[in-house]
Formats: sequence, structure tokens, C-alpha cells
Amino acid sequence: MLNDLNPPQRKAVTTLSGPLLVLAGAGTGKTRVVTYRIARLIRNGVRPGAILAVTFTNKAATEMQQRTAALIGRRKRGEKERPEISTFHSLCVRILRRRITALGYPAKFAIYDRGDQESLARSALREIKVSGAMLKPRDLLFFIGNWKNKGVRPQQAAELAISDKEHLAASGYRRYQKALQTAGAVDFDDLLLCTEELFENHTEIRREEAARFSHVLVDEYQDTNGSQYRIIRALALGHRNLCVVGDDDQSIYGWRGAEVAHILRFKRDWPEATVVRLEDNYRSTGPILDVANRLIVFNKERHPKVLRAARVGGESPHVLQFADEEGEARFIAEEIHKLTHSGSVQPRDIAILFRTNEQPRAFEQELRRRNVPYVLVGGMSFFDRKEVRDIFSYLKLVVHSTDEVALLRIINVPQRGIGQATVKRLMEQAVAEGQPLWEIIRHVNASTNLPPAATRGLCSLRETLAGIRGLLDKRSVEHIVREVIDQFDYRQEVERQYPNANDQELRWNAVEEVVNAAAQHAARHAEAPLAKFLDDIATNDRDDDKENQLKQNAVALMTLHSAKGLEFPHVYLVGMEEGLLPHRRSLAEDEHQVDEERRLCYVGLTRAKDVLTLSLAQNRRKWGKTHTSIPSRFLFELLGKADNPNAARTMAHQVAASKSPKPHPPGERTGRSTSSSHRRRQGKS
Repeated sequence: MLNDLNPPQRKAVTTLSGPLLVLAGAGTGKTRVVTYRIARLIRNGVRPGAILAVTFTNKAATEMQQRTAALIGRRKRGEKERPEISTFHSLCVRILRRRITALGYPAKFAIYDRGDQESLARSALREIKVSGAMLKPRDLLFFIGNWKNKGVRPQQAAELAISDKEHLAASGYRRYQKALQTAGAVDFDDLLLCTEELFENHTEIRREEAARFSHVLVDEYQDTNGSQYRIIRALALGHRNLCVVGDDDQSIYGWRGAEVAHILRFKRDWPEATVVRLEDNYRSTGPILDVANRLIVFNKERHPKVLRAARVGGESPHVLQFADEEGEARFIAEEIHKLTHSGSVQPRDIAILFRTNEQPRAFEQELRRRNVPYVLVGGMSFFDRKEVRDIFSYLKLVVHSTDEVALLRIINVPQRGIGQATVKRLMEQAVAEGQPLWEIIRHVNASTNLPPAATRGLCSLRETLAGIRGLLDKRSVEHIVREVIDQFDYRQEVERQYPNANDQELRWNAVEEVVNAAAQHAARHAEAPLAKFLDDIATNDRDDDKENQLKQNAVALMTLHSAKGLEFPHVYLVGMEEGLLPHRRSLAEDEHQVDEERRLCYVGLTRAKDVLTLSLAQNRRKWGKTHTSIPSRFLFELLGKADNPNAARTMAHQVAASKSPKPHPPGERTGRSTSSSHRRRQGKS
């Protein structure tokens, strides 16, 4: 078995006692090390049931179980014991099933799903007499989730609350948690918190649970949050046979509670720890790893490591610059079309990676135009998003008042006092009279036998749509889209639906992309009416089967966060601009946030096996208006054009301020590949 391993892997597998930190760089075979180490422990006499291995996803746990079983082979007849391999939450469920009565819960506690949580949150708010206008159930759950993610209990939440809404949420949190306990239930976050509480307050239980295992292994250690860190420490502190595997350079989940400090300070927590670095990369070519290595050294707080390619050869990554995001999407989609139609590359071999959920819109349109199959991984299509569908429903009603599906979608969005009972009555009347629903609404007035609020709402909807229809022959498509958004006060609807500022920005950016799409359509078809715009969108639509996603033979479009753990022969990392990557929110905060953005970029680079293409646009549209973009500091760093992050930032600003109409990183040709083998890319900028 050891003959299958390189020297560092062999050291990690054969170091069977004491704390062990395995720094496993991207593509270095960490799963092989974990599974081989489990098999090695068993073959050296460790009882299988005394081995605990935890990871973060069911898929990873299942793969680890299958690979370990194959390595262990057939056990003695009648022996059923296996290593305990599971996710953190599954581990906690098993512990709590045995021990939760010590916390006052029944042994047969229930685990509430999201629907159950919303019902409980609604009851909690009703008990403290908080109206939906002040705090909605999903808003309360947002606050509770954040607090629990940080290990904050109800009594602490009140002390930490600052705003009026946070104080209301803290009161709701107390009621919510009390109701959970009264119902003998826990929610998903409680699985970690209750286990941590058991270990903190019940020494004997902690010792007994820890004694079940003589060896603990943790995969993706850089992704642990505070509760997970403390649970693992409690289980391993007695025997100290703790092996953690991870890569601080791929710690990208700080926004959901992961703390990179856990892997950075492992040697401080466990002074006698052995440290093994896996640096032989079996995924990417040397030139791809060169740029990844150059980039990540700009992060000061990291374990030093350098990825080395096990493969020979490879072409240099390509840097392409375009006039705008439309040119970026058009050129890349055309190149993908040529690659896939030549038969040399399958669509599933290609990934387009982006930082924000708004970026794929242009790529979706261009791939559709060329009939290139694609799948939006880890999320829905841009055109399937609620906000986008709402705006397009309004636009459809402006053109076709008889579009009943569109009408029913937005009849009370934003809220205008039209309840389901009113809608039902109107629909019954339309069916009885054989008329379109809009015809019934067209005749609603003060004497109609409807609730006054509903009558006012229907009249307002009717009059606003009529006013916008009057602009059809006078104004551009972009102007009409803006009128719909403004006249129906859709910004307020977004703010009402999503209390969190980041969520609001995400949703509002999707609305902004509809304006951008209209502006681009108007630029291509100056005199085309709104109906033409809607027709183009409709005919470009496709059946987006998300069940199989990456199993499909389709180009993968995904965020950098979604791409972690995956690999593709061809990778396009698009939007290499300040404000996108690194994201503008990180620039407004602190250096640690920029470091996480750099790690995110590093993850994107190391997804590529054979061909890596980086792209940026000189200009991007925001609300239909063109704004100059600044090349990402990360481009300068990975190209070796910056001695430190400050120099990279200064260089980026100098390029942006230049009079040149084609700013680009020094030494790179605009709109061209840096490789002679890709001369087909020439001429686009």
C-alpha cells in the first residue's frame, strides 16, 4: 500500500501517534492520505470502531467510507465494526442521542427543518407582540442563525444587540429557544451548540465520549468554526492522537463562521505536533501552479508551502482584456463553441468561474445563442431568480395585459392589499364570465364588492401599468425597464424581503442586471420595441435541469465558492477587476478580508488542469451606465508584476488613471493569448 504514495504522503500515513498536521495543497491527494492512514491504523492493531474521521459534506463522508472499505478489504467473519466516518453534524446527532437528557431534552428529541423553524419563529414573534412590519419570521431566523454560528446563546444575544431590530430579535431568540426545548426539539445549529455545551458543563460525559475513540482525523480542518474546533479538541485532548488535514490557502468560508486561525495555530495548540506538507500536485500543469504560487505568497499569515507539478509541460495561462463585459462573454462563448464543436474538447471539460452571482448573465445569453450546453452549478439560472422573474412579469404585462401567469405573479408584489381571497374571487368571476382576469380587474371600482384595500391596490396597479404603456412608442427599452422598477417601487420590495444588507445587495444586483441587459439590447437594436426584447429573452430560454448538474455534458458556470473541490481541463476565471475580485465589500473592511479574497482567487486558479484563461473588462455597466474598471491587484501579483500588495494596488490605480484607451497589465497583450498555441484568440479587446 505504501508503494502508491510519495514520500510526504507516506510520512503522513505512517505517523500513527501524536498530533499531526497535514498541509495538503490543492490537488495533492489528501483524500488518499486520510483513507490510507485509516487503513494503516487498522492493520497496525487499532480497533476500527476506535477511529473517528469527520468531514463537512455527506458526499465527502460517503467517498471516504467507500475508499476506506476497499482498502481494508474483507474483515474477519462476523466482524461488523467499521471506523466512524461522518459529517460533523451526524457525529453530534449520535452523541446527543446518547447524552442530551443531561441538558433537559428528551432522548427522542426532534430535529426541526426550515419549515418547522419558520412556524416556531412566527409563534415567538406573536408572543412578544412584534408585528411583521417590525420583524418577520425569516428575519428572526437570520439573526438566530448568525448568533448560533458564533456560539452566542440567547442570554448573550441581548447583551450584544445594538440596533432596535437586534434587540427585538434577541427577545425573539429567547422565546424561540424556549419553545424548541418545550417541544423537545433542536434545530440544525443546535446540534453543534448542544454538543459543545455537553462537553463544557458535563466533565464525565466529555470523558466518556472521548474514550470511545483512540484516534481522531479531521478533513478540511481550515473550514472548522468555533464550535467544531472545541468539540474536536475535547474528543482528542486525552489521547492526543489527532490528525488534521487541510490547506490554509483554501480557507474561503469565513463568511459562514470558518476560522482559518484554527489551522494556522495548530502547532501552538499541540506543541509536539508533526507537520507534513503535501506539495506534489497531480492536477495542474507547472505554468498554472507557477501563477498560483506567485499569488498566494502575498498572504502574510499562512503556512509556507509551494505546489510542484507532477506533470511535465503545459502552456502558460492566458490573460485576455476586453472593452466591456459583453465583449468578454461573446469572445469566451465563441471560443468555447469552437473548442466543443471541433470535437477536441467536451463541454463538461470547461468551467467559467466568477466571483458574484450577477456575472453569469452575459455568458448565459452568449452560450444560448451558440447552442452550447451549460449548467449553472450551485444556484439557479439568472433568468429563474425571483427578482428577475418579477421584473419580467411586469414587462410582459406592459406588452400583453392578458398574460395571466405574469399577472398572478405580481398582483400583490410589492404588497398592495390584494389577498388570496380577493384573487380567488376575481378568478372565479373571470371563469364564470369567460373573460381574461385583466378584463375583470379593468372594471374594478369603488362600488365593486371587494375589500377597500384590495380595490385601491387593483386600481393603482391598473393605472401604473397604463402610464408605462403610454411610453412604449416614446422611450427606449432601457427607460421602460427603469420606469417599471421605479413606478412599482421595487427597491422597497427588496428591502422588505431581505433585511440583511448583503442579501439586499445580491438581490438588487440581479435587478440591475436586467437594466444592463436592456441597455445592451438597445445598443444592438436601436429601434427595437420592448416586445422584441422580451421575445429574445424568451427564445433564448432553456430547460435548466439542475438535478444532475456536473454529470451533464455541459459547460459549468459557477461561483468560485462553488468550485472548491472540483477540477476541469479548461478554466476561464472571468472578471479579474477591483471590486469584483477582490470584491468591493472586502476592500471596505480589513486586510484579512482581502486575504480571503486572494485565497478565493487561488482556489479558482488551482481548479484548472490543462488550460487557464484569465479575463477582465475595461468597462462594466452599472444600472445601464458604463463605468471604467480597474484591473485586479491579483493579476499584477500572479504575473510577477508587483513586489507587494501595496505596489500592486498602486500599479492598478495608475493603469486606471492612464489616458490609454487599453489599460492592461504590463507585458500582456490586450485581447490576445500569451501562448503561440492559442493565436486563434487574437483581435479582441
